[in-house]
Amino acid sequence: MRFHGALSAPGFGAIAEFKRRSPSAGDLRSAGNIAAVAKAYEEAGARAMSVLVDERFGGTLDDLRAARAATGMPLLAKGFFTTPDDLRDVRDAGADAALLILRDLDDAAATALLQAARSLGIETLVEAHDADEVGRAVRLDAPVIGVNARDLQTFEIDRRAQLELVARAPRDRVVIAESGVESRAQAAAAELAGANAMLVGSTLMRAPDPGAKLAELLHRPLVKVCGLTNQDDVDAAVDAGADMVGFILAAESPRRADRLYDAPDTVLRVAVFVGETEETEADIVQFYAREDGHRSRDAVLLHRGDQVASVVDLPWGETDQTHFARARSTEGRVMLAGGLDPENVGQAIEAVRPWAVDSARSTEVSPGVKHHETLRRWVEAARS
Repeated sequence: MRFHGALSAPGFGAIAEFKRRSPSAGDLRSAGNIAAVAKAYEEAGARAMSVLVDERFGGTLDDLRAARAATGMPLLAKGFFTTPDDLRDVRDAGADAALLILRDLDDAAATALLQAARSLGIETLVEAHDADEVGRAVRLDAPVIGVNARDLQTFEIDRRAQLELVARAPRDRVVIAESGVESRAQAAAAELAGANAMLVGSTLMRAPDPGAKLAELLHRPLVKVCGLTNQDDVDAAVDAGADMVGFILAAESPRRADRLYDAPDTVLRVAVFVGETEETEADIVQFYAREDGHRSRDAVLLHRGDQVASVVDLPWGETDQTHFARARSTEGRVMLAGGLDPENVGQAIEAVRPWAVDSARSTEVSPGVKHHETLRRWVEAARS
């Protein structure tokens, strides 16, 4: 089970796709040589590669054969497969797995294809678009379930609905978030919702260097700019390349924001609370307990009320020589915060290898007011 095994490995991964054409975007100018793209994906850290073999996407079985000759990664054949002969053809061309789209298959047809795949020795990715189809995939005992954000009839993307479905999918299945990923923050949103991996295609194929774009989407740490109190500073953080923008909603903070300011869906909005949380439209909640009238030293990141990461911070108004060691010893995803600035963040990342880094004071001219050039330098240093 090479395909399942690669995708169920610890951490968040990617199925990187090759396609020559998109029904919504037309011809993709960066398609190029599939062998070169396959090698670039493998070097960038893809866990598997998806190859469109349907002529509506400009694909053929020859593309699958060329990818098989170029890479040892598990290969997923994508097309509109309806018969065992379709599965046999892609297996013979080098596929380890084949896509089954529940929108086009009733339960009887899907069951027959799942059985045929097992008898042929290949795996499947069973694709769902709504809650009913996710339920069908579970009842069909599909081990790998893809949740597609793109409606194949309208081609519209609904990432919020997709993430809701990913979060509700059983954790005993490998869950893939398909389509709609254009930024590191969007990839992280799928990860925090519970996806094992993302399947990304058009974003890579539109990029001048598909392998470099994949590496960018997978690169950690994420970079958070916190203590934002006005729209101009939020816009500057987004323009600088921040992955997360943070709004402190604790009444006692001199950096208190009066609301969540607008940000594109290519970044994550983080609401920071102390002592108690409130209902919020933020993508993530950063929660500190209240101790001795101040925030606690450390915090947790919450997604839909569940802890998804730890925030390892400094004591209120103090320093600690064991800060990096504490962060290194913390299990799971770690956001490193406290005392980070453009000059020391690179060293901190090298020492801790965190999932994300966070800074508020180092980018300010006064509490809650950002210095845009310093902010840009912070993001650039943290992402380098």
